[in-house]
Amino acid sequence: MRRHCGSAANTTPPGPESFLQTLYAMKLNLPNKLTIIRIFLVPVFMIILIAVPNETLCRVLAALVFIATALTDMLDGKIARKRNLITNFGKFMDPLADKFMVFGALLSILYRFADIRPVFIWAATIVMFRELAVTSIRLIASGQEGIVIAASWLGKVKTVTQVVCIATVLLEPVVLPWTPFTQWHILSYITIAAMIVMTVWSGADYLRHYWKFVTPNE
Repeated sequence: MRRHCGSAANTTPPGPESFLQTLYAMKLNLPNKLTIIRIFLVPVFMIILIAVPNETLCRVLAALVFIATALTDMLDGKIARKRNLITNFGKFMDPLADKFMVFGALLSILYRFADIRPVFIWAATIVMFRELAVTSIRLIASGQEGIVIAASWLGKVKTVTQVVCIATVLLEPVVLPWTPFTQWHILSYITIAAMIVMTVWSGADYLRHYWKFVTPNE
């Protein structure tokens, strides 16, 4: 009696090659490709910040990768608007890639730099809480009404303050090797405060505009 073994092969979970092939098959436009590149750069940044033992080299390399990652965010938006390549995929994935980038940086900084950890942990908590809350509202709006919520100008300013804050935390002791900056972290704390203000402000704005989609009885 002949047995068919083909069905067993179909149970094998897809590997990284299958994922990459799927991305290629989607024929992503240039802005969306930049978004995907940004996502792949996040673990590179984290590995550098966590694994490189030399403090100065670690800060410089991590900052370069992080700034390069942030630049892809600026470029994909400009290219999408200029060439009319705005898609629902980009509207959804671009903010998500931003969150991966910022979350990875916040967690890596908390792990690496103990001297600012008592303050930075509260800033990171506020940022993560806000991002998860807004993402949840995006998903609810998309599921109920099919609405894809694009980033507001407040959200974009918030992202800029986050990028500036993270870059400052990384580079301040290297670029400004004097006591107020290497031990007191004056610029880092200023940018942390600015990040918190814009994070709370933009989060409250999203809640004000889209809370109507959150209905407790449904």
